[in-house]
Amino acid sequence: SDLIELAEAMRRDFVANVSHEIRSPLTVISGFIETLQTLPLQEDERRHYLALMQQQAQRMQTLVDDLLTLSRLEGSPAPDDSQWVDVADLLDEAFAQAQALAGVLNAGRQLLARVPGPAAEVAGARSELLSALGNLLSNAVRYTPADGRVEAGWRLLGEGDLEFFVTDNGPGIAAEHLPRLTERFYRVDRSRSRDSGGTGLGLAIVKHVAQRHGGQLLIDSTVGVGSTFRLRLPPARVRARDLG
Repeated sequence: SDLIELAEAMRRDFVANVSHEIRSPLTVISGFIETLQTLPLQEDERRHYLALMQQQAQRMQTLVDDLLTLSRLEGSPAPDDSQWVDVADLLDEAFAQAQALAGVLNAGRQLLARVPGPAAEVAGARSELLSALGNLLSNAVRYTPADGRVEAGWRLLGEGDLEFFVTDNGPGIAAEHLPRLTERFYRVDRSRSRDSGGTGLGLAIVKHVAQRHGGQLLIDSTVGVGSTFRLRLPPARVRARDLG
């Protein structure tokens, strides 16, 4: 009975959060539509309003995409070890996406550094792993100042684990927030997250992907110094690749 009540309360909270996240951009779009319909506007003003509407529509699209990703992760079997993915190729694709985002948000001023690691492959779902790395990198780009630095790479650990890492010199996160960062829609600074285009679901997706691959998401952060996010996969999912 208690578990049923808890599940129902979580469902209500989830629906309320989704409704709020969708209602906000819809309200903005509706206001702009009314403005376009009722006020005589100069061409530059009209283009400005349309650009803002497009931004809010993209925000809703991103939210829907993240919700669908979470739904697929929760409703499908965990990936087996029959498919092996090249680690360098995986990071290259995620890194290219992050560079494009940095170019849009920061006009290319932000420094993104790719740190090469040993040749290796990991077993699992390529699309899921790419989604996880993409979310870690996009978060770092969004929350690091335009003149800041983001580094991403991977390393093999002594026990045979493989660890992807994304490090930034952004504002950092206070210790009391760290345990809740992977909760859906949890935000340290709600207004800042919305301004940057975040949905509040990225780290929840990363955590799900890590768990489905037998791994874990580790977070270290210091206010005023920066943050490091590590996606660690177990030895059973890792093999070194012979370049010869």
